Amino acid sequence: MTTPMTSTRLSRVETRERLSMATYDLLVIGGGILGISTAWHAAQSGLRVALVDAGDFAGATSSASSKLLHGGLRYLQTGAVKLVAENHFERRAVSRQVAPHLANPLTFYLPVYKGGPHGAAKLGAGVFAYSALSAFGDGVGHLLSPEKAVHSVPELRTENLQTVAVYGDDQMNDSRMALMTVRAAAESGATVLNHAELQGLRFTGGRVTGAELKDRIDGTEFGVDARLVLNATGPWVDHLRRMENPNAAPSIRLSKGAHLVLKRTSLWRAALATPIDKYRITFALPWEDMLLLGTTDEEYEGDPADVAVNENDIAQILEEAAYSIRDQQLSRDLITYSFAGLRVLPGGPGDTSTAKRETVVTEGSGGMLSVAGGKWTTFRHIGRTVLQKLESLPGHPLGEGYEPVSRLPKGLPLPGIANPRAVTRGLLTDNTAQGPQMAADTARHLATHYGTLAYEVACLAHRDPALAERIHPDAPEIWAQVVYARDHEWAETADDVLRRRTTLTIRGLATDEIRARVEAILAETAP
Repeated sequence: MTTPMTSTRLSRVETRERLSMATYDLLVIGGGILGISTAWHAAQSGLRVALVDAGDFAGATSSASSKLLHGGLRYLQTGAVKLVAENHFERRAVSRQVAPHLANPLTFYLPVYKGGPHGAAKLGAGVFAYSALSAFGDGVGHLLSPEKAVHSVPELRTENLQTVAVYGDDQMNDSRMALMTVRAAAESGATVLNHAELQGLRFTGGRVTGAELKDRIDGTEFGVDARLVLNATGPWVDHLRRMENPNAAPSIRLSKGAHLVLKRTSLWRAALATPIDKYRITFALPWEDMLLLGTTDEEYEGDPADVAVNENDIAQILEEAAYSIRDQQLSRDLITYSFAGLRVLPGGPGDTSTAKRETVVTEGSGGMLSVAGGKWTTFRHIGRTVLQKLESLPGHPLGEGYEPVSRLPKGLPLPGIANPRAVTRGLLTDNTAQGPQMAADTARHLATHYGTLAYEVACLAHRDPALAERIHPDAPEIWAQVVYARDHEWAETADDVLRRRTTLTIRGLATDEIRARVEAILAETAP
């Protein structure tokens, strides 16, 4: 089974010309998930939308998360019952209606050790309440014996383990989820461009009415005019606010979260969420055939561009993981990759680990709106919230063609929506293939990263047998994905492909030879 390919991508020259010649209703500066979601919903509402980012889409914090769609179990102990219920609603909507091809259910084990910060009765009641707030859609939270838990997590440390609390959430590949949302925005009419660095803001009568930009790929300078500008630059939000008003007071603070990716020594069928203290939990998540450990939480005051994992982060993550994981799984030799991101928190005092992950929308002296904070789980809700804020501005600045966000369908799906198991079967039984049958792990990988768009990738491989070959023997990706990333997913650099459109970098497999071949493919002109 194959489908004809329809590209959502203009060339960079065509995109720059379109951006330069039109006046947009809304210019979104910042291609993290908050900006992407807002652009998607705004385009669906009938606005003429432009979306730009200085780097790649989801190139910073939005691809450095814990890869979870979750209700937030720890919020229950602060009494934020309504917040958890709302998070669960969004989580279920994304994983079941919006992007079931990009999200998957994941069982969590919360081990209860003798002398730990929480007792069995408290955690048992907590996971039951948590599942109740999710309408028991993931089963009923309950307690499990250590003997049974080890069957799903062989490396679980059982010394002094009293019981295990069980609950359910969902998992995703954040880079792929963000990229599909960009594609949804483009298919809805938004003009999008990555690697377009902000040089300055445009002003008309004291109001922000556009931006001066520089294409980082070829150095071309250009500008964009817009009736409204949204600052969705995440950790850089205050930098942009000071471009609007040099006297703008700080509005946010930053918290660094680091993660490690390790090879697994055995198959894990569940994740671990281990309490470190009264508020913090450390995760060990089976993800992309690897094991993801983290996260840290410490205040960060440096340049957001310089955030990186250091030796202290590695030591802390491994030390905290050792509370519940046996030593053989925590060898440094198993680490394939590490990454760090910055949480954007509302400004104010207090420990960052207890701060609420709130979304803050503010209007500056020049009329520019700034949005910061929030959680990956609620990215749809945040996009709608920003539009509602725009609706409430004096004079109804969104224009006559605007459809209020309240009238939009709430379950708008992302491109490729499908049951990934059905797509996997379709790829494995495709009789149009010329050459060897697609490997089962490659079919599963394509299905869970592209949905029905996997058939477009497979079509490239069918046309050119060289593109059906694996990029690396130890990874499921094939070379057709690189061509597809270039022609349909705005990939411009090797890191765009290796880090965010495939999993080669996180697996530690992005060799110099592979990088060179990827760069050669990106340099070719698409047919």
